Amino acid sequence: MKVGVWGASGYAGAELLRICASHPELEVVVAGAETYAGTQVAGLYPSLAACYPELSFSDMDPQAADGLDVLFMCLPHGVSQTLVGELRGRAGAIVDLAADFRLSDPAVYSRWYGGAHQAPELLAEAAYGLPELNRDQVAEADLVAVAGCYPTAAGLALAPFVQAGLIRPEGVIVDAASGVSGRGRSPSPSAHFPAANEDFCAYGLLNHRHTPEIEQVTGCQVLFTPHLAPMTRGILATCYARPASAVSTREMMDLLRSAYAHEPFVTVVEAPPSTKATTGSNSAHLTVRVDERTGWLVVLCALDNLVKGAAGQAVQCANLVLGLAETTGLAAAGVYP
Repeated sequence: MKVGVWGASGYAGAELLRICASHPELEVVVAGAETYAGTQVAGLYPSLAACYPELSFSDMDPQAADGLDVLFMCLPHGVSQTLVGELRGRAGAIVDLAADFRLSDPAVYSRWYGGAHQAPELLAEAAYGLPELNRDQVAEADLVAVAGCYPTAAGLALAPFVQAGLIRPEGVIVDAASGVSGRGRSPSPSAHFPAANEDFCAYGLLNHRHTPEIEQVTGCQVLFTPHLAPMTRGILATCYARPASAVSTREMMDLLRSAYAHEPFVTVVEAPPSTKATTGSNSAHLTVRVDERTGWLVVLCALDNLVKGAAGQAVQCANLVLGLAETTGLAAAGVYP
């Protein structure tokens, strides 16, 4: 099947190229990247040289999408919504990794992103790309909005307890830390090595744009605080909620295991999950505790922000859309050490 990747020069785009290179059914024929048009992919990413010795980045010409089975879009916020209307008639399916089509309410989008959505009529047509929670809708869609990295971690952690009515939906707290690759490939003062190394800081206090997405996917009122950790990859989300009734750790662990018993990319673990254990994989690791002393339920989720939090999840969604086995081309095992 013919694949295009727009925004292929960024970290998520490069990760898509890496995953597609070992996918038995997907062939990347277009790697769009305006800034690097004409540059060989192997020149920018030597790690991909063995798989793409001749492929070069190209301009993002809409005609290049003609005949593609799927077009992955890894573009900056606000760009996809101006292009998707035309591209849907060209590519068989569009899998968008940006935030442009994740929120279902255009008023919520306007509030958190500071401007009116340019294609509000398409919001209701986009399937939210978190297969473990929205598999059937993804499989039937030709436009998929891949879930964000933080919302994926928080959604997988909290959804089973929300769906079972076991936690109160108000006053939920999500504290999460991400590796520096989550800031993207473009340099910024806080993401430079001398600034990020040996540092740990919060950002986006009270107004991070993933907040409404986390609330949408969990159905909870959420106080979300993201942190930047001095590592390249990974997300660790620690989520706090008040139980709706008396529960125990063992009961909640059993519920979590039952909820994800048949999910190939979700593993429930006894020990606190670590980001290192998920590196390079499309897996999320989860655990839960109930603190009888304070009355809080605490759920933790670790994942690789570039794989399950972006490119891997995008391929997982594409597999569903294309009628392939959902696990095709995706690793469940992490790279260690």
